[in-house]
Amino acid sequence: MSSRMAGATLLRHLGPRLFTAADPASGLAASARGIMPAAARIFPARMASTEAAAPHAKQEEATEKPQGATTPEHNKKAVVSYWGIEPRKLVKDDGTEWTWFSFRPWDTYRPDTSIDMAKHHEPRAVADKVAYLIVRTLRAGSDLFFQRRHASHALLLEMVAAVPPMVGGVLLHLRSLRRFEHSSGWIRALMEEAENERMHLMTFMEVTQPLWWERALVLATQGVFFNAYFVGYLVSPKFAHRFVGYLEEEAVHSYTKYLKDLEAGLIENTPAPAIAIDYWRLPADARLKDVVTAVRADEAHHRDANHYASDIHYQGMTLNQTPAPLGYH
Repeated sequence: MSSRMAGATLLRHLGPRLFTAADPASGLAASARGIMPAAARIFPARMASTEAAAPHAKQEEATEKPQGATTPEHNKKAVVSYWGIEPRKLVKDDGTEWTWFSFRPWDTYRPDTSIDMAKHHEPRAVADKVAYLIVRTLRAGSDLFFQRRHASHALLLEMVAAVPPMVGGVLLHLRSLRRFEHSSGWIRALMEEAENERMHLMTFMEVTQPLWWERALVLATQGVFFNAYFVGYLVSPKFAHRFVGYLEEEAVHSYTKYLKDLEAGLIENTPAPAIAIDYWRLPADARLKDVVTAVRADEAHHRDANHYASDIHYQGMTLNQTPAPLGYH
């Protein structure tokens, strides 16, 4: 049988289902209406979403609903996730509803504030000295610019600090795919660090609202820093992690100055934002000082993790050493 004859036979069988008009007198318009039910039988998943958006479908659905479906419970629309699964309702320890979608109760933790805040990695190699000099230069400029506006300084600092672990995690992820190798836990560790730094930023967004020029500064800094660090990590992961280690040392120093001004009364010790209370499992009456203390502890753990990554001559995922404990999650 030729392809033309086969096509004619298939059209003869499927034609009445696809193109039969509901009203012969309506011509083409009726044929178009006949396509929708037939196509819905052939492509049920795609047509279901299309019909849900059509106004006339809502009217037909209302006429087909049983009489008991008009109660508020049935009229309430369920919120579904990206995967089409209805999320379960989460509650806090006190029984109240969990309101955060950016993190879940199992992502929260109590910060380890017992870590040594004064720890410093003495630069020995030339690359270490270069990384330390760059970070010290950046710190001098930021301190001069922000002065005692610690909350605004924290916004810029956290935006910058959240870039390196994400860049490193993405590059290691791609390396793992290319080489068919496991990451020994480093990809997950870097992603957790990036998420933690982002939560710092979200917290300080509740403490202070940046002005338009501060937002512009953040955007410009991120655009330059992301590309520079991306190239630097490709050239030498060892140098990149050492740089971040020193960057976190300066973050600890900045938050220590923040705490001193809070204790001296130079900055109002306002109530802690709700997002910080839930994320770090702080007391309900926690203050801004408790938040800064928790953030400083996180930065100290990031400092140690990145110096450790550089100390073992971490070159992607060729070594079997697992990441050092980060002190959270």
